[in-house]
Amino acid sequence: MGIVADHFEFVINSVDDILPAAIKMRDMAEAIGGYRAAACDNIASKIPMKDHDGNVLAETIFGWTEESEQWWKNSRLALTSPVPRACRYENEPFWCNIDGFYTRQPNPFLDEIDLADFEKRSGIRSAIIVPVHLPLGQIGAVSLAPRDNREDLADDFQMHANDLQVLAHRFITGYVKVTRGRSLVPSDCQLTKREVECLRWAAVGKTDREISKILSRSHATIRFHIKYAGEKLNTVNRSQTIFKAAQLGYLGTAA
Repeated sequence: MGIVADHFEFVINSVDDILPAAIKMRDMAEAIGGYRAAACDNIASKIPMKDHDGNVLAETIFGWTEESEQWWKNSRLALTSPVPRACRYENEPFWCNIDGFYTRQPNPFLDEIDLADFEKRSGIRSAIIVPVHLPLGQIGAVSLAPRDNREDLADDFQMHANDLQVLAHRFITGYVKVTRGRSLVPSDCQLTKREVECLRWAAVGKTDREISKILSRSHATIRFHIKYAGEKLNTVNRSQTIFKAAQLGYLGTAA
C-alpha cells in the first residue's frame, strides 16, 4: 500500500466510525493536490451519506455548501450526469474532463457516453472517480474534483489511483455494512445447477415449454425448478426470481 493509503488508513466498524473516516477522506483529497472529495454509497438512491447524527457528509465534511453545489439534492443526477453513467460501465478508477474518460485499460463503453454539456450535467469540469461495485448490483463512488478546475489530472491519477481505490472501497463498503437495514435476499441462498440452468434460459425470454425442450425435461419439471428457486430467493414472481438470481451472480451476462 502506498504512502497516501498508509497515512490515511481507517476502518469503519460502527456508525461512530463514519465521521472520522470521512474526515480522513477529506484530508487525503486535500493532501494529494487540493482536491475536494465527494462520496455516494448508492448512485441509484436519493438518500445521501450521513454521519451518526444524521448530518450530510457532503455538506458538513466535504464542503459542498453552496446551493448550486449540492448534487445530492438533484434526484435526476444519476440518470443525466455522464459520471454516474460511467460508473455503471467501469469498476476501476478513472479520471474525466469535458473531453472524455481516461482509464488504465481501454473501455469502449465509456467512449460512447454523450459528453455534450459535460460540466453543466455533471457539476464538475474534471475529476478522479473511483467506482465501488457492491453485492446485489449496488454501485457507490468516491470522486475528487480539483478546486482550481484544472482539466489535466493524468499525473495525479497515475500517482494515486491505486491508493484511492483502496481507500474509496474501504470507505464505501464500511459505510454500507454499518448502515445496511433489512437484507434484500435470504442469507446463504444456494441454487442447484438445474435451477440455474432454467433461470438462465428464462432470463433470455424462453418459456417453460421452450426450456423443457432445450434441457430435455418435462414442462412440469422446469416449472418446479423455477418455482423452488423463487422460494429460496423469497420472491413473489418469475421476474423477481430472475432479477435476484442475477444480482447474486448466478446468471452471468448471457445464456
